[in-house]
Amino acid sequence: MNKKNLGRSDIKIAPIVFGGNVFGWTANEARSFELLDAFVANGFNCIDTADVYSAWIPGNKGGESETIIGKWMKARGNRDKVVIATKFGAELSPDKKGTSKAYAVKAVEDSLRRLQTDYIDLYQTHMDDETNPLEDTLEGLDTLVKSGKVRIIGASNLTADRLSESLKISDKKHLARYQTLQPEYNLYDRQGYEAELETVCREQGLGVITYFSLASGFLSGKYRTDKDVESSSRARKVKNYMNPRGQRILTALDIISKEHNATPTQVSLAWLMSRPSVTAPIVSATNLEQLKDLMKSADLKLKPEAIEDLNDASAE
Repeated sequence: MNKKNLGRSDIKIAPIVFGGNVFGWTANEARSFELLDAFVANGFNCIDTADVYSAWIPGNKGGESETIIGKWMKARGNRDKVVIATKFGAELSPDKKGTSKAYAVKAVEDSLRRLQTDYIDLYQTHMDDETNPLEDTLEGLDTLVKSGKVRIIGASNLTADRLSESLKISDKKHLARYQTLQPEYNLYDRQGYEAELETVCREQGLGVITYFSLASGFLSGKYRTDKDVESSSRARKVKNYMNPRGQRILTALDIISKEHNATPTQVSLAWLMSRPSVTAPIVSATNLEQLKDLMKSADLKLKPEAIEDLNDASAE
């Protein structure tokens, strides 16, 4: 399987990243182990999570996803065969949030303990913390890299200006440099990334791992009517896609899926993988059938005219 480097680092990942937000939420520990086993058995190696997953569930406090991943790695003895990406900065409690140097040093220890490992491959800021100086954040992350607790660092949800400024600070101060960006990006949500962030990532050699890669499931084609949306737990988000442009995209996906003997899910992810700046999309599954559908997208090569048709159908 063709693997790509994360930014300018020597860490290589397969073309799909498993999104660990479902672990401890819609996938219990046993199901999570089953999904992770199948994922790595098929040649994939990168798992993305965050310390806040899944604090939004009643009775949870955050760290559930990291804990499950840690138990799985210990049970399988495969730490050196997987790339673990996690994030910090989202609010866990009033005193556990933000991207300050002081908090980064504390947060990484909690993640390391839950993951049952002594290093994290990719440590990312989860949210942009405008209350904290960028230099302070980068100094904290640099400390973690120098200590060996983190191999490389990345950012999520940063604007192009803030990302560029962060890179300038790292270069000027000789601090660890962001190697990756994790933006929201998919066939429907294009403008936020393509307008400015994509240029920065390509010029600065950053790897890009996309979240909401299937637009909350809309691009799988399972939401066609208002009735479909009403029965979904993602109704609020999916409703934003139920418009003429969304329907144009689904129509194009249906046609291209038939031509390629594939599913809309596979075509949507293959479109993302065809973007020169994208390293790998993040996807989540709660059962093996879903996961098999997702993994097949790594083998799908879209015809140039199909990519053009999708670009046209999804143009804003």
